[in-house]
Amino acid sequence: MTALTLYSRPGCHLCDEMKAIVERVARAMPGRLHVEQVDVSRDPELERRYGLEIPVLLMDGKKVAKYRVSEDDLRRMLRAPRTETA
Repeated sequence: MTALTLYSRPGCHLCDEMKAIVERVARAMPGRLHVEQVDVSRDPELERRYGLEIPVLLMDGKKVAKYRVSEDDLRRMLRAPRTETA
């Protein structure tokens, strides 16, 4: 199962757009994705780390997109082979 983490904050239109794309892709791939949404405004460290870049999308802990991602690009990233790290 692939883990997607979306760092965002309320009132951010780019965050809402990316959230909708991630949700559409996740619905099309039932049981293959675990999606977590994190509000950076609730954590000072996350706000410091991601606040100027939101939305930020991580796949299995690695940053794969910020600001915008298209549905096609996200699907392509999910299909791409990933190397295992030790």
